[in-house]
Amino acid sequence: MFMKAKKLLAVGSLAALTAVGLAACGNKSDKLASDQVLKWSYQSELPSMDPSKATDTISFDQMANSMEGLYRLGKDSKVTPGLAKSTKVSDDGLTYTFKLRKSTWSNGDPVTAKDFVYSWQRTVDPKTASEYSYLFSGIKNADAIIDGKKPVTDLGVKAVGDDKLVVTLEKDIPYFKLLMGFPLFFPQSQKAVEKYGDKYGTAAKYMTYNGPFKMTGWTGTNLKWKLEKNDKYWDKDNVKLSAIEFQVNKSTNTSYNLYQSNKLDYTFLSTEQAKQLNKQDGYHILKQARTNYLQYNVAKNKFLANQKIRQAISHAINRETLAANILGAGTLPSSSIVSKGLATYDGKDFVQVADSKANKLDKKEAQRLLKEGLQEVGEDKLTLNLLGDDTDVAKKVTEFVQSQLETNLGNGTKITVQNVPFKTRLSRVSGGDFDMAAVAWGADFADPISFLDLFTSDNSYNTGKWNNAEYDKLITASKTTDANNAKKRFNDLVKASDVLNEDQGATPLFQLNQAYMLRPGVKGLIQNSAGVTNNWKNVYISK
Repeated sequence: MFMKAKKLLAVGSLAALTAVGLAACGNKSDKLASDQVLKWSYQSELPSMDPSKATDTISFDQMANSMEGLYRLGKDSKVTPGLAKSTKVSDDGLTYTFKLRKSTWSNGDPVTAKDFVYSWQRTVDPKTASEYSYLFSGIKNADAIIDGKKPVTDLGVKAVGDDKLVVTLEKDIPYFKLLMGFPLFFPQSQKAVEKYGDKYGTAAKYMTYNGPFKMTGWTGTNLKWKLEKNDKYWDKDNVKLSAIEFQVNKSTNTSYNLYQSNKLDYTFLSTEQAKQLNKQDGYHILKQARTNYLQYNVAKNKFLANQKIRQAISHAINRETLAANILGAGTLPSSSIVSKGLATYDGKDFVQVADSKANKLDKKEAQRLLKEGLQEVGEDKLTLNLLGDDTDVAKKVTEFVQSQLETNLGNGTKITVQNVPFKTRLSRVSGGDFDMAAVAWGADFADPISFLDLFTSDNSYNTGKWNNAEYDKLITASKTTDANNAKKRFNDLVKASDVLNEDQGATPLFQLNQAYMLRPGVKGLIQNSAGVTNNWKNVYISK
């Protein structure tokens, strides 16, 4: 059904290595429990349900299960059928024609090709100020529209009747089909957006849904809500769960106690809990294409505008101790902003090729660089604020970084830590209200560009305003002149990673692999390390 799929999904010789599937769905030997309600714990609150404005993994989890686009992200990061009943690709690879199946919004309106056109135009419209609009780059006129040089109606997407969507590209996008399974590219009801106005996406009742589930009970600030089975979903017969109940527990002690008392079916574990429970039924490791790193505000902080001080910070941190002793559960120290296992070329993992000594502990070098950097900025000692989330894990990370910098840099270095709710941290970082922030990025699709794009000078996520002309040039080449040459493209991305490491535009810390408990009777869960993490469509609870 999907023409040219091999070309699109393999990214030349870049192969995705990002998959976790838990139990086969529909095992005939399993009998369904009478109660098909899954009880799930998150560590942070839900920020948004607006596909054009959401930026985080929890929001994308919720949208990918209550809404649906052309494809869904299935097991092993492979796209599976969504609203696209068939796909045709032109010989030059620049025109995609999608035939849509009949489907319905939760308000009873039909989902049509025009809903995709409206959604995409809304996202690239500069008035929307979508931080993710850069992912449309490569679709005809998207960059010019985002820059305010062309009207949104010039975007290379059009509806032919109600059931045919035609997308025109300016250049081959190797990961195009993977993008189509990402919530940013889902349809949106123009009627709903206009009806709810500024409230759209801020609470469950200010949305329409076309996915396996529909959201109820989320007010925009509360820590409990539900996804209930959507009886208007086109494939409702294959949805077994009647509901998924969510609650936010920032303490893993609290969530594990609830798991033990059968009030939760899923909970993350702390390092200590993982060591104690790793032999028990239901214990798993969620491997993630996610890098946690330090983001620097080079635009507003004179210390961090200095390259040597940024380099000193990187050399002062023992990532091996952080990964193994503080976080555990298979967490890996990061020597690159790109996560290990995301992609390979010619049999070599990207991180293996792009490994950097700039991200290794070296106290003597750190102190030398700090001394020289302080002289260059005309200061005697380093004082910085470190911003982080208020979860148990995030607090451990910021406390460790604080201790490492104050101890290993010496010279009176003072790091003040501030841990705030996830939603608050997102807002502050987005608004440039920070010195140094402990943040994380999960790959939106299985390709190194999903990480490296963040640090180009004009990227909306580059909130600290680091910029490097050579870096921008390499990223541009990987998307244009070298886009169809797998070897050259891979080398462009490796060189860009080298530039980022050498200049310390960001300081990678670790690749988090999280231990969790999932009740053994829960079957059919699909988890992916890149893109949307959880796919609950085919989950069921057995007796």
